[in-house]
Amino acid sequence: MADYTWYGHDLSYFSRKLESALTFYGAPFERVEVKLGVVTEEARKRAGTHVIPVLETPEGWALWDTTPIMFMLDGRFPKRRMFADGELGILIHMIENFLDEWLGRTVVHYRWHYPECASFAAPIMAMGNEEVAKGIAAWGLKACRATGVEPLHQQAMAEAEYERILASADRQLQQTRYLMGDAPCAVDAVILGGLRAHTMVDPVPRKLVDKYPRVRDWALTDNPDGADAWDGCGSVYSTEFAQDMLTEMRVGFEAFALGNKVALAAGEKLFTANVYDEDVTYLARPYPEKARQMVTEHILREGSEAYVRSLGLGDLYL
Repeated sequence: MADYTWYGHDLSYFSRKLESALTFYGAPFERVEVKLGVVTEEARKRAGTHVIPVLETPEGWALWDTTPIMFMLDGRFPKRRMFADGELGILIHMIENFLDEWLGRTVVHYRWHYPECASFAAPIMAMGNEEVAKGIAAWGLKACRATGVEPLHQQAMAEAEYERILASADRQLQQTRYLMGDAPCAVDAVILGGLRAHTMVDPVPRKLVDKYPRVRDWALTDNPDGADAWDGCGSVYSTEFAQDMLTEMRVGFEAFALGNKVALAAGEKLFTANVYDEDVTYLARPYPEKARQMVTEHILREGSEAYVRSLGLGDLYL
């Protein structure tokens, strides 16, 4: 009998991120896919959320936020942690924060701006109900607008950014088993979430991923080395992929995250940030700021302010 229950959806970015992490931990879990007509509302009510995924623990807790969930599971699986100790753990956390809160806009753009992707995903999510599928597709376009990828220039830049990330991952996987060394971490989980839920299944980005067969084959394999292939993140380190992600963070994500922070503090619903040499309007959203603050708190706990400033990310997190 499984100790944990995963409530999620195969086409959900964060659902597949959490599923990947659970596999890396070697945690025994049961998958319950959330679909129309499937009774999963009780778990989500207990988690206090309308979103997925939700993880039910052996104690009967219902949790929904993937980053705190992984920190909790790190304590339960200390030899299979997704976050390392010290500055390395902070590096992982910052990159995970970037991928969580910024890469999502790209996969949403691919899914809902390309008709062939929307016509693929919406009926699956609606379980064949045409009216519901139309509503889901309309919601998807609103999500694109809220996350700043409605302008054509931003769409092109988001796609170029994603290809740079894939190319960097492909180069890294020629050198190491995972993106930050020879053991998995939270960064692998979130990249796999995007690949498995979106860009390896949606028709348009799937063609792009096929250009990087190492990435595709890596994503098709569940933890090939087994759950006991590493010991407490001892094989995780700052790789070239990690350095590439730090560079990407400074290009657009930093302006977005700081603009969102200021807008929320001022009680504004919308804000404008200059991203890729264009002023872009975003919906001010509480969760990206909460996630940014989690990283800041982690940095302060470790007393690693100087390290973060040395990476050029002091303005973002301090």
